[in-house]
Amino acid sequence: MSSYRQKLGKRGEELAEDFLINKNYEIVERNYRRYRGEIDLIARDGDFLVFVEVKTARSDRFGPPVYRVDDRKKKQLGRIAMAYFQEHDLFDQDSRFDIVTVTFSGENCEIEHIENAFWLDAPS
Repeated sequence: MSSYRQKLGKRGEELAEDFLINKNYEIVERNYRRYRGEIDLIARDGDFLVFVEVKTARSDRFGPPVYRVDDRKKKQLGRIAMAYFQEHDLFDQDSRFDIVTVTFSGENCEIEHIENAFWLDAPS
């Protein structure tokens, strides 16, 4: 990944974190890595543990950034979330997956927060 893309992604994650903190979310983990992937932010929103995927883009020229969270990515996030539950002995914890998109336009940016953006079937 290019240095520019890494910096853009890091900046997007920082802005997403600030946005969620301003919405009274408590950030409990950043960049939780397992199984060759990561969950950008893990937060608490009331009684919910929230797994947050942050997508950052320079524009929406190629469509909204939310469309970059495809089925493969959702399954990967689900596996990583399960590892988090097991690692922290969380058995009856309500949780959800949110997506925060950060789209830059020059010096400005637009942040969109999609709560409960998707759900996953239980593994069979």
